[in-house]
Amino acid sequence: MPAFAAAWPICLGYIAVGTAFGILAGQAGLALYQIALMSCIVFAGSAQFIAVSMISSGASIASIIITTFMVNLRHLLMSSSLSLHVQGENKLLLSLFSYGVTDESFAVNLGKFLGGGWNIKDALVLNQTANATWIASTIIGGYAGAFIPSGAFGIDYALTAMFLCLLVFQLRGIMIVLISAIAGTLSVALSLIVPGNLHVILSSIIAATIGVVVKSLYLRHKINRGDK
Repeated sequence: MPAFAAAWPICLGYIAVGTAFGILAGQAGLALYQIALMSCIVFAGSAQFIAVSMISSGASIASIIITTFMVNLRHLLMSSSLSLHVQGENKLLLSLFSYGVTDESFAVNLGKFLGGGWNIKDALVLNQTANATWIASTIIGGYAGAFIPSGAFGIDYALTAMFLCLLVFQLRGIMIVLISAIAGTLSVALSLIVPGNLHVILSSIIAATIGVVVKSLYLRHKINRGDK
């Protein structure tokens, strides 16, 4: 099935990162059922890693919730982009689809939607396959954490490595490279003056806006020249 074929690269990444999260969460003192519940309810790798770090440092529940909300605000941007391709679909399917939106599934699904021949059922299968893989991997990691020394094998770098791979796979064409560079530069610059993780959202919005404006100007230029 095409959806499973599209999901397996995500699943491979989730096995590594999910296992790493489970190990770190277990070493931070979370019980196995707490690790499983967090993966089912939150299902957001970066937010889960941050939450575990904050739990380890003794942060309050309120601060963890607020931080998680801020980190996951980018899902508004991703869901808004995907909504253009699933308009008029069944509400239940939309709810299930929304639950499974992650950075990785967003990147794959958006590319598939733009390429044609992809529908919400395909996207739903991809999302939930990745979801099940993530949950299972975090549970396995929770078991394994008791046998692995803290800080071993560079486990705490797993999430960063996956995001770098995701970025590389998206670098198709000079426009995407430039917008990615702008977003990265803005994020670093804004992190010096903007509190928390808001700089990630702001840099994404600004870079995306620049991309839309530049693309619109380019298309208008082509139309004025009479190009097809």
